[in-house]
Amino acid sequence: MIVRRPVLSLFVLALILLAATAWQNRQHLAAFPGIISAYTAKEYCSCRYVMGNPADYCQGYVKQYVPTSAFLDDAEHKRVTASGLGRSNTAAWVSPHQGCRLMPEADSTL
Repeated sequence: MIVRRPVLSLFVLALILLAATAWQNRQHLAAFPGIISAYTAKEYCSCRYVMGNPADYCQGYVKQYVPTSAFLDDAEHKRVTASGLGRSNTAAWVSPHQGCRLMPEADSTL
């Protein structure tokens, strides 16, 4: 079969190698969806409330190739909640010395 269909054989081999690599890195791949929303919330909070930049500048600063599905900037409480790939994370401003910190659980307001 390899001699008669070399392209198909290479495709099957590449598919097997890809599946093996995905299996070896399954823990890292499972963590990826949470990283998108956590990065967006934390970096936007730092940009906006620690550095004092305008909101539209910070929106561009945290923009990624993988888009977020929801975003909430609570300026009154200095909290930011971002959702993406099915996960939500909230970051809140703590103090001038500590900056922003990811909260243990995201706000359920999104």
